[in-house]
Amino acid sequence: MWWLYEQYDHIERFLGLGGNVLVAIFFLTILLWAVMLERWLYFATVVPKVSKTAVEVWQGRADKLSWNAKAIRNELVSIQDIENRRGLAVIKVLIAMCPLLGLLGTVVGMIHVFDILAVTGTGSPRAMASGISKATIPTLAGMVASLSGLFISSRLDHLAKVTTKKLNDQLTHMA
Repeated sequence: MWWLYEQYDHIERFLGLGGNVLVAIFFLTILLWAVMLERWLYFATVVPKVSKTAVEVWQGRADKLSWNAKAIRNELVSIQDIENRRGLAVIKVLIAMCPLLGLLGTVVGMIHVFDILAVTGTGSPRAMASGISKATIPTLAGMVASLSGLFISSRLDHLAKVTTKKLNDQLTHMA
């Protein structure tokens, strides 16, 4: 339990270094990872069951060669494709927002530096260092959050394509 409190303390200090923009990046990253985890669990647990159901529906049909049968097969594949891609656009938007919020943090930090320069002049490097830190930490955090999401996002996109193609191939070979 003490370890958990220590980690909370580290996170709180880190968020304090970057200002309010870093807090926004933190919550955006949590949301990003929650959506990616949901999609990952979907591909691991739901897709096999749905694909199996679609194959059973297709196998239960007597007519598999008519135009209507091909339209039904295309519908089964399209429904699966739509479900596979659900949420992927949200993930891509969240990934794009992370570095943009980091840039906002840069601007806010530099405004803080210019405020300090206006008040104290150029003779206080220690005061300027805190503003520069507020400018660079959110940028770093936004980039790290974005890069961490890019890998998983591309993997989820690949899984969506592969599972749709696999279902299409299974239903086509059964015709």
